[in-house]
Amino acid sequence: MATSDFALFMGQLLRRPHQVVALAPSSRFLCAEMVAEIDPNAGPVIELGAGTGNITQAILDRGVAPQNLHSIEMNPDFCARLRTRFAGLNVYQMSAGDVGTLPVEGAQAVVSGLPLLSMPIDLQRAILSGTFQRVKPGGSYVQFTYGPKPPVARPVREDLQLAWRVSRKIWWNMPPARVYRFTQRAAGACAI
Repeated sequence: MATSDFALFMGQLLRRPHQVVALAPSSRFLCAEMVAEIDPNAGPVIELGAGTGNITQAILDRGVAPQNLHSIEMNPDFCARLRTRFAGLNVYQMSAGDVGTLPVEGAQAVVSGLPLLSMPIDLQRAILSGTFQRVKPGGSYVQFTYGPKPPVARPVREDLQLAWRVSRKIWWNMPPARVYRFTQRAAGACAI
């Protein structure tokens, strides 16, 4: 991350603490795990909470073309930085709760840098239900968390019949984190 990106991040953390709740931008190790299963030939990718673009850069580094990456960010200063930093990137200044209205069909994944557990359950439900309206069958919702439990509230997981896999702990992140990959179970499948 460039010094100017870190300064922007810290400035926004101080000015808009209700929007920027991370202690530090995502490390390259966390970003690498977040995008490890992205296939540049498997369709578009949607990113939630793009911030200054660390995860955005990791998605592009996987070979996804900028026109196939759709980044949602609420913060206008972060949106401006994303548009300047990544030519051709689709940047939407909107709430992640409106992801279901995004003009994208058949996405392979939604990759989230959001502080999901700090959000009200109705907003979590809107984000996850919107995600599974935009991803193709078998598509995933990728979310990191610092805690020991899944980063999606149990009622939302149950309502949407979500199954998940979890990565090993990524120690080289501040604070250490794990990555969850959620998919919708087929009818009749067992919960994990």
